[in-house]
Amino acid sequence: MSEEDVIPPAARLLRDFVNTFEPQIDEESLTAPERLRDWFAERRLLRPDARLRAADLAVAVTVREGLRAVLLGHAGHPADAAALHRLDQALAGVPVRMTFTDCGHRLVAARDNAIDHALAALLDAVRQCGEEQSWTRLKVCARDTCRWAYYDASRNQARRWCSMAGCGNYVKMRRAYAARTRRKGNAAGGTPAR
Repeated sequence: MSEEDVIPPAARLLRDFVNTFEPQIDEESLTAPERLRDWFAERRLLRPDARLRAADLAVAVTVREGLRAVLLGHAGHPADAAALHRLDQALAGVPVRMTFTDCGHRLVAARDNAIDHALAALLDAVRQCGEEQSWTRLKVCARDTCRWAYYDASRNQARRWCSMAGCGNYVKMRRAYAARTRRKGNAAGGTPAR
């Protein structure tokens, strides 16, 4: 079983949404309303012919970066309060309601417009993650230049990096180098260079 196989679908959706922007290389996937629509349509959250506007894209990006801030908090770092405030403001404009079926319940858009349907599906994914107890397992990488979202499937939920081989190794090597430099400076009777 691969690491990807243990991720619940709702958590995977949220992780993948946050990862539509990769801070480390400044790569944005959602560059136009049509790209946002296609991303949601590929996940069956919108019809392929749905129309989105530039303002819808701006709201979606605000929600994405707010979620990234929340996941940073899950990783034990202070969340960006401004990003959380913008997330709250953006979501205040997306009315949702609870709907019940014989299979359970879910959050759906209270209005009939495309962006509300897509964002309501994301909010329902947050609800599902909370119920499945997978919400706090969604985190972003502790490496400040990375901030890639990942699912922490470790038993003690103490994972800090998106990958140990990449970011984890980089951070540990930098710490080891800094410690060696300090020891050398202390042994020579001076203070280490910074």
